[in-house]
Amino acid sequence: MVLEPVRAQVLATRIIANVDGALARQFRLSPRHRSIGMLTVTIDDVGYTAVDEATKRAEVDVVYAKSFYAGSAHSSGPLSGEFIGVLAGPTPDEVRSGLEAAAQVVDRGACFYALDAKGEHTVYPHVISRTGRYLSKVAGIAEGEPLAYLIAPPLEAMFGLDAALKAATVRLAKFYGPPTETNFAGGLLTGSQSACTAAAAAFLEAVIAVAESPLAVR
Repeated sequence: MVLEPVRAQVLATRIIANVDGALARQFRLSPRHRSIGMLTVTIDDVGYTAVDEATKRAEVDVVYAKSFYAGSAHSSGPLSGEFIGVLAGPTPDEVRSGLEAAAQVVDRGACFYALDAKGEHTVYPHVISRTGRYLSKVAGIAEGEPLAYLIAPPLEAMFGLDAALKAATVRLAKFYGPPTETNFAGGLLTGSQSACTAAAAAFLEAVIAVAESPLAVR
C-alpha cells in the first residue's frame, strides 16, 4: 500500500502583545508570560505536535491546547478547524517565533497518511525524536525523551497499539481511549528512539491490515 500524506493547515493566527489581566488569569499565566499567540489547525494531533515543537525553538510555553468536538468537518466556523493552541512568552517576538515554528511543523513536518484513495481513512504513526516541554508533561516523561505518537480510528488504534507494545520495548505513557473529541483513538508510547520507531512501524502495519481486510475475523 502506498501511503499518501494528508497534511494539516494553519487556519488563523493572532498575537496579543500585552494580554489583559483577566484573560491572563484564565490561562493561569505566570508574571513572565506577558504575550500570547494563538493558532487554529485543521488536524488536532498535528497541532499538538506543532505546539510542542514551538517550546523547543522559542521561549514559550503551551498554556492552552484543545481539540474541537466532532472534527474539522463539523467545526464552528471556517477558521476553527479541529484544534486551538495558545502559546505564552515574555515578548511578542518570542511568541511569533513559537508560532512560526509550529506552522513549519504543520506545513512541512508531521502529517497523517491516507489508507484509501479518498483520504477518508487515515493514520498518524509519528515519532518525535526529542520531546519539548508540552508533550513531555502530557506523557509524564523527561523533556527531550523520544515519543511515538500513534493515532487511528477507534478499532484500528486499539489493534495497532497492542501490536506496537508487543513489537518493541516501549511503555504506554498516555492512552487516548475512544471516543476522543474527534472520535479517533491511540496513545503516546515512550522508549528509546529505535524502540519508538519500531513500535510506530508495527502500529502502522496493524492499522493497514485492518484497512485492507476489515472483516477478516467475524
